[in-house]
Amino acid sequence: MAITTRAPAPESGTSGTPPRPTAGPPASPGRGTAWAEGVERLRAAATTEPGRLRIIGAVLAALIVLFGAVAVWEVSDRVSAAEAVVGRSQPLSADAASIYRSLADADTASSSGFLAGAQEPREVRERYEKDMASASRLLISAAANTGAGGESRKEIALLGEQLPRYTGLIEQARANNRQGLPLGGAYLRHANEQMSTVLLPAAQRLYEAETGRLYTDHDEARSWPLAATGAGVLAVGVLAWAQRRNYLRTHRVLNQGLLAATAASVVVLLWLTVGQSVARSELSEARADGQESLKVLNDARIASLQARAGENLTLIARGAVLAEDKKSDKYDVDYATNMRQLDEGLAKALRLADDDSGRDPLKKAAAGVTEWKQRHAAARESDMKGDYELALPQVIGGKNSSGASFDVVDASLEEAVVHEQQEFTRAARGGLGALDGLVTGAAALAVLGAVAALLGIGRRLSEYR
Repeated sequence: MAITTRAPAPESGTSGTPPRPTAGPPASPGRGTAWAEGVERLRAAATTEPGRLRIIGAVLAALIVLFGAVAVWEVSDRVSAAEAVVGRSQPLSADAASIYRSLADADTASSSGFLAGAQEPREVRERYEKDMASASRLLISAAANTGAGGESRKEIALLGEQLPRYTGLIEQARANNRQGLPLGGAYLRHANEQMSTVLLPAAQRLYEAETGRLYTDHDEARSWPLAATGAGVLAVGVLAWAQRRNYLRTHRVLNQGLLAATAASVVVLLWLTVGQSVARSELSEARADGQESLKVLNDARIASLQARAGENLTLIARGAVLAEDKKSDKYDVDYATNMRQLDEGLAKALRLADDDSGRDPLKKAAAGVTEWKQRHAAARESDMKGDYELALPQVIGGKNSSGASFDVVDASLEEAVVHEQQEFTRAARGGLGALDGLVTGAAALAVLGAVAALLGIGRRLSEYR
């Protein structure tokens, strides 16, 4: 008899459907972030000596490259600032001073020519025209080299707009003077007023703006590269630690790769320190012995030019324009004020002069000022007595006139300015030269040091293979 088997009855509630599969083991947790994985691998690598060596090699190479990159960045900024001092901001400051001097000298020449009468001396006319041409040329150059916007651009525009008006007034004064009309004196006084209240103040503001930019570039060029120095000390310190660690573990005094990396880093650090120290010293000398002296000399020269213009206008106005006290002649008061400024400037310039080449023209200028004062006093006495015919040659005459003394002062100050300009350029170029090659050298030595560090660590790693 055959035995039949029955299929097991389905569980209740399943309506004949097959049973559901039971749940498997719990899923493994999802992977973490890439950063977490990297940290975990780094931790795992640090448990073995080869792994630790790889980490040390990577850190050393990164530190050396960082040191080189920061050194290149900071030194490049200093080099750019030093180049700006030598090639842009100082020349622009000097040009601004020359614009002021040219305008003041043109005003002086125009008044001297007017005093000479209808037949204006040719050399005086040529001096005026040369001054105006120089001022126009320097304004064009300043406009081309000054950045858009800012105080300098505004002053250049003002000078360019007002200069033709001044020259027009001078031509009107000349035309009336040739015809013997007294109106010429009024035009000349009006031109002088425009020069002293509009043109010269604008030129002074331009000079101050450009000199301010010069000082900014100078300070940037002198600033110490703190980030590069810190990165260099850190790199050398970590390299020293790595070599000491290597010695303690292997009792080998030298690792050629690490030694080469340390030498490269030390060379860059020393080069950076010495180069920046020399640059700071030279640039400080350029500022103290050059730029400061130039500023004092420019101010003294401008004071002499304005004093000469005041002296001339005293004879032209003949008391028609009074000072604030309503008693004194305005132009005679201006002359006295400017001569005091000239005396103060010469005294300060003599204190700043550091060699005979700088002092000698200043001594000559001081002697010329003394003589000028004496001759002016004699001319002023003649004029106050009503002897205009005697006073005139005492002011614009030959070698015994106050004009001749002024020429000695002006020529001596020009000589001193040229000398101090050369001193500034020499010192500033010396500061720039101290940084020469440092950018390229720092980059090359940093790459060499990083490669050497990796090779040195690689030599140790090869011992584990």
